[in-house]
Amino acid sequence: MHYGKELILLTKPFAREIRWKSWYYTLSTLILLIFGIALTTHSEYNPVLRLIISLLTGFMIVRFFVIYHDNQHHAILHQSIPARIIFGLFGIYVLAPTSIWKRSHDYHHNHNSKLFSASIGSYPIMTVQKFRQSSKAEQRLYLAIRHPLTIFFGYISMFLLGMCLRSFLSAPKRHWDSLLAIILHVAVTVWMIITFGWIMWLFVIIIPFMTACGIGAYLFYAQHNFPGVKFDDKEDWKYEVAALHSSSYMEMNSFWKWVTANIGYHHIHHLNSRIPFYRLPEAMAALPELQNPVITTLNPSDIWACFRLKVWDPEKKAMVGLND
Repeated sequence: MHYGKELILLTKPFAREIRWKSWYYTLSTLILLIFGIALTTHSEYNPVLRLIISLLTGFMIVRFFVIYHDNQHHAILHQSIPARIIFGLFGIYVLAPTSIWKRSHDYHHNHNSKLFSASIGSYPIMTVQKFRQSSKAEQRLYLAIRHPLTIFFGYISMFLLGMCLRSFLSAPKRHWDSLLAIILHVAVTVWMIITFGWIMWLFVIIIPFMTACGIGAYLFYAQHNFPGVKFDDKEDWKYEVAALHSSSYMEMNSFWKWVTANIGYHHIHHLNSRIPFYRLPEAMAALPELQNPVITTLNPSDIWACFRLKVWDPEKKAMVGLND
């Protein structure tokens, strides 16, 4: 068995992209996304069919977001000017502009599961002691951020307010593209409601974005807040341990693996973020050290098990619910 830097080195052969595959998956997903958006504008469909198309468009946003996320890690299409334009525009469209997404997400990778600093670019983590010592207002805010409804309304809470408005207010010059994303979304919303009515806005904007952002917000939550997750103080923290024991492997069927572009192989992604999403299953099959991760699923019981976890108990070395 291999550990530490030796294990990371073993993943390097899989961190080589296959350029034509990167372009194929990028362009085919982009075409499906554009096609889905176009179909949702047709009011002659019956409401059920239109709802299905709108939901599928949301799934396409999820898939393209993971591909965009791979590009930001320089795993695919790095230094390609056409790709930079495509993904830059998509970042604004999906309310995760490149300036804030890359900075916060890189920080998340470099500090994943560190107590007291893991919450930047991720969900906040309090220890039992810190939660008890916090004021009622601080406790309510902490629990509200991690609440299922906050995650369900990720389009507003995580992306519109958290990713865009908060980043722009913190550093307007650095995150001007966050303001641009907000302006464009508000402008399109006003124009669409005035010109075509709120039904068009519902199917073209609200349902796809609520679906995509809700799924994305939950995946990001459950991949680092699950039964068996480990958190460490800065002194005891190790990158490879955090990757394999503080990032889950989310078992999915073939459909959800496709929709989420293999983001369920999250422990491998955190071990080496330069591995393209389409090579993650290959890496797991080849390296025995990657084949015993902590597993979660999209089953309702596992979703509930993740949501009930609230604070880190250093004595139990586990995330626990408030009743525990």
